[in-house]
Amino acid sequence: MSKVIVLRYGTNPQQAPARVFMKDDSELPISILNGSPGYINLLDALNSWQLVRELKAALDLPAAASFKHVSPAGVAVATPLSETLKKAYFVDDLELSPLATAYARARGSDRLCSFGDFVALSDTVDVPTAKLIAREVSDGIIAPAYESAALEILKAKKQGKYAVVQIDPTYEPASVQEMRDVFGIRFEQRRHDRLVTPADFTNIVTAKKDLPPSAIRDLTLAWITIKYTQSNSVCFISDGQAIGVGAGQQSRIHCVRLAGQKADLWWLRQHPTVLDLPFKPGIKRPDRDNAIDQFLRDDVTPNEKSAWTEIFAHTPRQLTLDEKQQWLSKLDSVTLGSDAFFPFRDSIDRAAASGVRYVLEPGGSARDDTVVQAANEYGMTMIFSGVRLFHH
Repeated sequence: MSKVIVLRYGTNPQQAPARVFMKDDSELPISILNGSPGYINLLDALNSWQLVRELKAALDLPAAASFKHVSPAGVAVATPLSETLKKAYFVDDLELSPLATAYARARGSDRLCSFGDFVALSDTVDVPTAKLIAREVSDGIIAPAYESAALEILKAKKQGKYAVVQIDPTYEPASVQEMRDVFGIRFEQRRHDRLVTPADFTNIVTAKKDLPPSAIRDLTLAWITIKYTQSNSVCFISDGQAIGVGAGQQSRIHCVRLAGQKADLWWLRQHPTVLDLPFKPGIKRPDRDNAIDQFLRDDVTPNEKSAWTEIFAHTPRQLTLDEKQQWLSKLDSVTLGSDAFFPFRDSIDRAAASGVRYVLEPGGSARDDTVVQAANEYGMTMIFSGVRLFHH
């Protein structure tokens, strides 16, 4: 541990000098075990660490997050992976520990957005998890501890420049107040230390009231995920992992559309035709991800399609709109979490198209009755938590 970590620069190269330190001049709770993390890396690290720490405490399962630009691209806990998901996540050739399973899920949620991620893990990093991370394009990792062999695997990544951060798992900020400076003006507020509780899921406002244990797990995951996602934010959750995150949008419906599009893409990646795409030997994982994204788009350009000759052994037939809709109709039992209320029913209408059956939002809109009516029409279970979760 040290008192100061000097950074190459701040958010951008022209923002130098830059450093991190404790305002009371005590030692930092983080150590840099390898590499040289930057300003944004450490913002990702500290936000994502809080997320996985809270998930582990709430659900008692290993948790993982894949962060990009201070929002999660993917979040998950260690629930078992089907053979289909193993193939879709490119991990069917690996032996996965529970922690590795959590990261495979988090990384697999949105593989395009996870490219170059910062990884957060709730538990000691083991060899299976390190081996998985070693073959993905990633900028760094934060965890409470590392097995010695796992640390050596990670140190070899990126020609030895991979950022490895260790955090004291017992660390808590000395003050409940936090401050930041914006344009020379100091802001101060209470740190957002409100934790999820079972009472957050008791105010069910729809006719349908069922909440099986799997839904409680996914509601908890949604609550904690959006707490650390840049507002406005919405997330779609399925089987212990985020499958779509809409972050930083000015409109609630745009959050839902973005998250819904990502959830749809996650589901379509599991279509048998996609799983059997004829990739040429040696095609790298990011190139496969980009090709799959193009393959599933309706607006792929002729130039993009012509490049497939370098990727595929033969040009595959794209799925028709009807084939996609038929497959998407099978997506079900999805949980939707929102960091603030829905002002219109349009978000519920869009959510229904991606299999949402459980909805968590604070409530408090002048149109709550219209939103609840929409949820009732789709047979959803809707909870008003009463807790707004803006994060900036």
